[in-house]
Amino acid sequence: MADAIKVLLVDDHQVVRRGLRTFLEVQDDIEVVGEASDGAEGVARAQQLKPDVVLMDVKMPGMDGIDALRKLRELDNPARVLIVTSFTEQRTVVPALRAGAAGYVYKDVDPDALAGAIRSVHAGHILLQPEVAGALLSQEEVNPGQGRGGSLTEREREVLALIADGRSNREIARALVLSEKTVKTHVSNILMKLDLADRTQAALWAVRHGVDG
Repeated sequence: MADAIKVLLVDDHQVVRRGLRTFLEVQDDIEVVGEASDGAEGVARAQQLKPDVVLMDVKMPGMDGIDALRKLRELDNPARVLIVTSFTEQRTVVPALRAGAAGYVYKDVDPDALAGAIRSVHAGHILLQPEVAGALLSQEEVNPGQGRGGSLTEREREVLALIADGRSNREIARALVLSEKTVKTHVSNILMKLDLADRTQAALWAVRHGVDG
């Protein structure tokens, strides 16, 4: 499974990790490379094992999932982090995405949908269950850049629409017949002009302000 998506499981409940491992190990394109029972161990294992995707719980003893996300960002660890949790409160969702999560799903997610979520975030997409996106869009906190959309060029608006559609830089480059380097420049300009921190905020801004292709 040389081309398999390498996944690290970080959850303080052994039964949850065992259940996730049992399901994921039957997927032809996903390989579970390790487990951790708290955020600190998760960060250490992520540095050691270099997974493609980390499945991370939020509430754990010691270092929780949010702090672990921040630490991974500080370390420039390239792993994409998918939050898998039973906590649905906005006060949990928003900080997780602020800290760099690539997606947020609940533990009652359908197993096949979870596998799809892993593949999606590995491909560079931002993945939020509909109720999570709704919670975020209702938060004024995730709406910086209000009224600044007029400063975007036509090309930047096209790129923003594709970000909102969950496209990776590679897919945007292919769709608009641009180089990935040019797309990265456009994304940086969008974030700067709208005073946004990351692609997640950009996608939510686009949805809220009706930017589409």
